[in-house]
Amino acid sequence: MKVSRRDFLKYCGMTATVLGLSANDLLGLKDALANPNGPTVLWLQGAGCTGCSISFLNRISTVAPKTAGDLLVNSVNLAYHPNLSSLAGDAVVDVINQAYTKGNYVLIVEGAVPTAFNGAACFAWSYKGVDKTFKDAVTMLASKAAKIVSVGSCAAFGGIPASGGNPTQVLSVKAATGKATINIPGCPPHPDWIVWAVAQILLNKPVALDSVGRPTSLFGLKLHENCPRKEQDEVNRFGLSSGCLKPLGCKGPETKSNCSTLKWHNGVNWCVGAGAPCIGCTEPTFPIATPFYKNV
Repeated sequence: MKVSRRDFLKYCGMTATVLGLSANDLLGLKDALANPNGPTVLWLQGAGCTGCSISFLNRISTVAPKTAGDLLVNSVNLAYHPNLSSLAGDAVVDVINQAYTKGNYVLIVEGAVPTAFNGAACFAWSYKGVDKTFKDAVTMLASKAAKIVSVGSCAAFGGIPASGGNPTQVLSVKAATGKATINIPGCPPHPDWIVWAVAQILLNKPVALDSVGRPTSLFGLKLHENCPRKEQDEVNRFGLSSGCLKPLGCKGPETKSNCSTLKWHNGVNWCVGAGAPCIGCTEPTFPIATPFYKNV
């Protein structure tokens, strides 16, 4: 399954304000997407739940492209995605190997990298009867990638697979490969964050990152700064339509993201708007820093 240049440009046009794209940027994207030599995209999945892909595919809008079915047609050099590729087996690995030979592709990694048992806790594929561990696949493909995007908190920081006892010795993509990454955390990340990262790469624009590799354009401010409940009285019950949720463990004051202004599902709502505290899923300490909730 591949993304058309026309529909990707249309998607970016519909969300230009959210993505911080100017008119000149959109013209630049048009040129980049019309370039047959544009970068190939390889999307790998490791230790995780596939929720990042689901979030990305959950494009919901009242204007075209309305759904993922609208968006995912024809081709925008998305050469491989384990859930969307029409090929399978050796044939799809041939496509990956061809991209690797050429190099200069965009590597998107979803899920963390297990390193225990010499990587045998997670396998990416089998080729001509030989299994390839996810650790070896990520390390190999990272070596020739023009850019590496770690999508989701598992890929960016280890996330849930790295919490607790971590028996499979999970690492983030950067820690496993030693390569610089653009980290788009979240459990899952907002689909517009992922599109923003791809758009910046296509535009060949530098991406300013914070100390943990997150784009400052997306994760520059703490969520609490723009929370509509910021100045309201504190509450100790869930599900209320108003009231600051800090007593219930809300991590908004320590979490950097733009959820409170971007919202989810085409701007319908977000966690705090639904009466649930922020769980800090865009932070490198997620989910082990503190319990999600506490008794009061």
